[in-house]
Amino acid sequence: MRVETSIPHADWRAIAGAARAAEDAGFDAIMSSEIANDLFIPLAFAALATERIELGTAIAVAFPRSPMVTANLSWDLQVNSGGRFVLGLGTQVKGHNERRFSVPWGPPVPRLREYVESLRAIWRCWERREPLRFEGAHYRFTLMTPEFSPPPSGMPPIPIMIAAVGPDMMKLAGRVCDGVRLHGFCTRRYLEEVAIPNVEEGLAKAGRSRESFQIWGGGFVATGADEDAVRKMMDWVRYRIGFYGSTRTYSAVLRLHGWDDLADTLHRMSKEGRWHEMARQVSDEVVHAFAAVGTYREIGAAVEKRFGGLSDAIALGFPDEAPPGLVREVVQDVRRVPQRFERFPASWN
Repeated sequence: MRVETSIPHADWRAIAGAARAAEDAGFDAIMSSEIANDLFIPLAFAALATERIELGTAIAVAFPRSPMVTANLSWDLQVNSGGRFVLGLGTQVKGHNERRFSVPWGPPVPRLREYVESLRAIWRCWERREPLRFEGAHYRFTLMTPEFSPPPSGMPPIPIMIAAVGPDMMKLAGRVCDGVRLHGFCTRRYLEEVAIPNVEEGLAKAGRSRESFQIWGGGFVATGADEDAVRKMMDWVRYRIGFYGSTRTYSAVLRLHGWDDLADTLHRMSKEGRWHEMARQVSDEVVHAFAAVGTYREIGAAVEKRFGGLSDAIALGFPDEAPPGLVREVVQDVRRVPQRFERFPASWN
């Protein structure tokens, strides 16, 4: 199984050291997230500090950025990292698009499909010197002059992964993308009965191979050096389950398990503003359904039981004081878990 980790965002001076440490520990990828800081700039520092490790966005919010802007940023990261960049995209929700980013909102699935297709049209224009002709309902790109075209990279196409919560977005990922980043609010049963079948339906419609498509996550990991540390991480997962479970968007996961009362209780508490009381409603049984749980010595087996045979990649984080040798050992234990993904497509066709 592939193992990812994160890097600092706010402190640029800390990025190079953290990226090198992640590479030395044997992580497969470094991920940068769009929360309170820009997520592309940290990857530029990481690219120059490392040689092997994959670099990706998890995830960049798509619609506030023109595909042309995203295409340029991604191209530069791909070239300057020697072909190690993976673009992760997500839509965010209506409120954030309209009120935080001030961009219009509409049905996200068809718009994100055009976003992905237009990115590939732009990159083909640059790499293969094809005319730029993409005209859709949401995006139109028909002008590219030599002055604004970077030289061909001689590298494989940039892989694109999208974040997916609902079945339609999962099908879209399988149909037009190179991977899917599933939400943490997900159980193994939901992976087996909802997420994977929808992704595979999209792959089948496009005639694409599962081995060239990466499925990331679909759950949490609660681990630590001892039982006390694991319990603290379980409480963190408990809080996240309560927070996400209070939203109707995510209640289908709880209802699949027959936890209708929990879904209704959490939603009612959110309406009453009782956010800090929600975690107490989430039992250990529920936490174990959503997360791989165990100490560092146990977590490899726990990950295999929770994610094995379904997911190809997960994220692991460690406290700053964790010894490098221990981090390396735990990462290698998790990497031994079998997974189906082999490699991203290398052809521009």
